[in-house]
Amino acid sequence: MLDRLNQCMEHIERHLEQPLDVVELARVAATSEYHLRRLFSALAGMPLSEYVRRRRLTVAGAEVLGGRGTLLEIAVRYGYGSGEAFARAFRAMHGVGPGAARRDGSPLVSQARLTFRLTIEGSSSMRYRVVDRSDFTIVGMKARVPLVHVGPNQAIIDFVRGIDRQVVAELEGLADQDPQGMVAVCDDLDPSRAEGTELDYYHGVVVTAADSVPEGVVALPVPAGSWAVFTTSGPAPEAIQYLWRDVFTQWFPSNPYRSRPGPEILRTRLSPDGKEAEAELWLPVEREPARS
Repeated sequence: MLDRLNQCMEHIERHLEQPLDVVELARVAATSEYHLRRLFSALAGMPLSEYVRRRRLTVAGAEVLGGRGTLLEIAVRYGYGSGEAFARAFRAMHGVGPGAARRDGSPLVSQARLTFRLTIEGSSSMRYRVVDRSDFTIVGMKARVPLVHVGPNQAIIDFVRGIDRQVVAELEGLADQDPQGMVAVCDDLDPSRAEGTELDYYHGVVVTAADSVPEGVVALPVPAGSWAVFTTSGPAPEAIQYLWRDVFTQWFPSNPYRSRPGPEILRTRLSPDGKEAEAELWLPVEREPARS
């Protein structure tokens, strides 16, 4: 998989003057567009679109300083419809406008080309299993919250604290599927998975069918499919956030699976003082197609 990602990086460099074609990049990587975006974001620490934008402005910056063509010609070459749009993007990255940069020879910011390499540590192993599930339903309370990569998500904390305890008790009585008990569910995430983008968050339970639910509770039908199930324990919330990271930076590149659209389900059990957690993470997956 890392070899294919590096082929994608080469493809991007050869087509910086053309619109980003994620479908073609996914073909080069021999995976789905959905999985490519998620895997790249996890490995690179930024969305794919942001990396391409920064690479274009890096190369454009060199052309601005080198006097290669007019500023408008450079703007059009790198996909900007006007000199004003190019100037805004240029200033946002480099801290100076293209005109001033050319006139004064100002220092610019450079986004280095990415190359992916595998570092083998061998100091730990990841506990997982892959299960096939028939369709089921998630029922619970729902909120739209921002994505937070590291540290507590205050929006989720406030939302969960505001749920009536009686509603929680009624929901717990409905659970009849693994993972058992109250779960946290993330769905409808932005493809970039960038910090601050929004997602649907459910605090609820997994049931066979939502025949009767408490008032005000919403239902999320989930179609049949395969799920990779990961377990971890350690300090909260770091252990859980690191698990998410490690799944995409270590497990997916080393196994013949890719992520598929669907909700991500997390069951967490906290220690009495709330400082330690045991967690089980369910991610929707499918096998990578065999390469011809």
